[in-house]
Amino acid sequence: LKGAMSFTYSKIERQTQTGISIWDVTAEIRDAVQEAGVKEGFVNIINQHTTTGVLINEYESRLVDDIRQFLFKIAPSQAPYLHNDLHLRPQSDEDKQRVLTNGWDISDPAELEAWRAQEPLNAHSHLLSMIVGNSETIPVSGGKLCIGQWQSVMLVDLDGPRSRSLGVQVVGNTLGP
Repeated sequence: LKGAMSFTYSKIERQTQTGISIWDVTAEIRDAVQEAGVKEGFVNIINQHTTTGVLINEYESRLVDDIRQFLFKIAPSQAPYLHNDLHLRPQSDEDKQRVLTNGWDISDPAELEAWRAQEPLNAHSHLLSMIVGNSETIPVSGGKLCIGQWQSVMLVDLDGPRSRSLGVQVVGNTLGP
């Protein structure tokens, strides 16, 4: 290959809906590849939240509903989860340090209660994120995504409504072979 290597990074933003919502982001990823000018390379899509996922499948409305129902069955939101016992969190010294690092002075009892009050009961969403997956890498050839005819890249929010983002890094050669 001849030409310059390109490394570009951008974000896709979504305001999601209540519960599990699934968004087709294929067009935005194609746009990112086109804007980067990459002819041969790859695009890496990374989810930036612990209760979202990224997947490749067919984006068809009835299948999207099936995916949503399937995920509800795997990890029902009303099942008992230790993560949802907010009155016992943070438990370990490591947990306490992570909360402090994220700006909550939990040595103050009022601040600890404020932290607990803003924490959602969302263990099921964390578990589902591990199953769905957190990233996808797609080859780029001839300036186009190498995905199948019926394949789409989807952002899956498992804990909405929230403001969500995906990182998109396009890497490759800006000139053809």
